[in-house]
Amino acid sequence: MNRTHAAGIRLVGFDADDTLWRSQDYFDQAQLDFERIVGAYVDLHDAGVHQHLYEVEKRNIALFGYGVKGMVLSMIEAAVEITGERISAADLHRIVALGKDLLRHPVELLPGIPEAVRAIAAEYDVVLITKGDLFHQEAKVRQCGLADLFRRIEIVSEKDTATYARLFDEFGLAASQFVMIGNSLRSDIAPILELGGWGIHMPYHVTWAHENEAQVAADAPRLRRVDGAAALPATVRELALAALS
Repeated sequence: MNRTHAAGIRLVGFDADDTLWRSQDYFDQAQLDFERIVGAYVDLHDAGVHQHLYEVEKRNIALFGYGVKGMVLSMIEAAVEITGERISAADLHRIVALGKDLLRHPVELLPGIPEAVRAIAAEYDVVLITKGDLFHQEAKVRQCGLADLFRRIEIVSEKDTATYARLFDEFGLAASQFVMIGNSLRSDIAPILELGGWGIHMPYHVTWAHENEAQVAADAPRLRRVDGAAALPATVRELALAALS
């Protein structure tokens, strides 16, 4: 990370899923397919299937981590619980197939992302910081066509203050010299602001409920919100100037 700037920002980080490419749409479709399978055994509303699955996923994060494989294991556990162990082996196999389909889905970059990442990378060192299943994330990074732009690619088990602090130490910079771009308040914005860094929130049209579990003031001085990738280069420059004051 040896590029220098008159501005105080030395490094710009990008999230991956639902920041660079589509992801949650596929997970949401898999959940709908899961509910159709379980709906053959119970009334979806009376059984609270949607909420039950989320609660199982949430309690399993510490064991399974994030990503498709953890979701599928949670789906199987939830299906067994919701149906009172009546679900058939054939339907459990259908749930496993949902996970395989998720792992095979194509990488679809969001509008304007290639241009925005290239523009920012022309002025700043950029890194990719993402969490999830290692093999799946590595495959998506290979397919996205942007990997060569990133000075480093970090696939981590959690994106919290401890993880970011460790990365800042490895990068050899202070949090105040870093901007993080992402769709998740919980993973991409709140920890960075807490450490004294800068955040650009680019919401996606759907977000997993777990990633919305964060309290971030809309008027936080080191936070900006953009509605699309086209605004990212100018917003990074704006924060770089703000970092000087």
